[in-house]
Amino acid sequence: GADRVGWSASCQRLGFNAKGPDGLIDGKATGQPAKLNDGQRQALARLVESGPIPSIHGVVRWRRKDLAQWIFEEFRISVDETTVGRELKALGFVKISARPRHKGQNEFAIEDFKNFPAEVAKLRNRLPIDTRIEIWWQDEARVGQKTKTTRRWAPRGSRPRALVDQRTKSAWIFGAICPQRGVGAALILPRCNTQAMQWHLEEISSQVAPEAHAVLILDQAGWHTTGKLNIPSNITLLSLPPRSPELNPVENIWQFMRDNWLSNRIFKSEDEIVSICSDAWNRLIDQPWKIMSIGRRKWAHGF
Repeated sequence: GADRVGWSASCQRLGFNAKGPDGLIDGKATGQPAKLNDGQRQALARLVESGPIPSIHGVVRWRRKDLAQWIFEEFRISVDETTVGRELKALGFVKISARPRHKGQNEFAIEDFKNFPAEVAKLRNRLPIDTRIEIWWQDEARVGQKTKTTRRWAPRGSRPRALVDQRTKSAWIFGAICPQRGVGAALILPRCNTQAMQWHLEEISSQVAPEAHAVLILDQAGWHTTGKLNIPSNITLLSLPPRSPELNPVENIWQFMRDNWLSNRIFKSEDEIVSICSDAWNRLIDQPWKIMSIGRRKWAHGF
């Protein structure tokens, strides 16, 4: 007890000598100083942002141990993987899945396309003055007996199982949405071709609001661009840039439908595929707020 009192008094004297009366106030332990300074942290951030070069770094994605090795080679500072993770988190990095991008994608064409509201304004000048413009998006999704498996809640450390089928019967959902109104139009068809697209255009035309004109945005599949299509008078087609599916929110609609209604199941027959696809689409249509939430793009409604 006496030794502890003596040690405490000694600490108080040291604190008073260093900081005056403020040194007598118990403060929070500062812990070990950070190993990296601000300049080194910024260099780490630039490295993570740019990603590894496989021929140089030997990896296609950064792992914490790779970054720890780089920090040692660059600054001669030894850090463990936990420290690297803490530094990355402090810099605002999280580990997330990358969005796929086709190697032949033209990024300049994509940015130019995002100015399409100016083209819509030109279209408006060719229409009656009181015509309202609706933006529609169209795409197709194949749904077959080989369904995908999705993430699910399960006890930590377990390996949950999901049903998988190897048969090959399938159907196609031709779907289109108007996020502005929260509505859609779809057909479940056995194949993708010009006739199927013609039927879908007629279905979309029937769902466009009265006295409105639809700008239907879609990719450049052959059955979308063929001159054999008879385009309804209340629709104008607008093609997406090549290899840029991420611009089309219907891709996100497909993902939502697969995750919630179409995956982790066995389809007994083609008729059952059609029935379940129809039920899934009708469930979507019953949630107009979901179509608005998933489908709206700020750059697509600036007109």
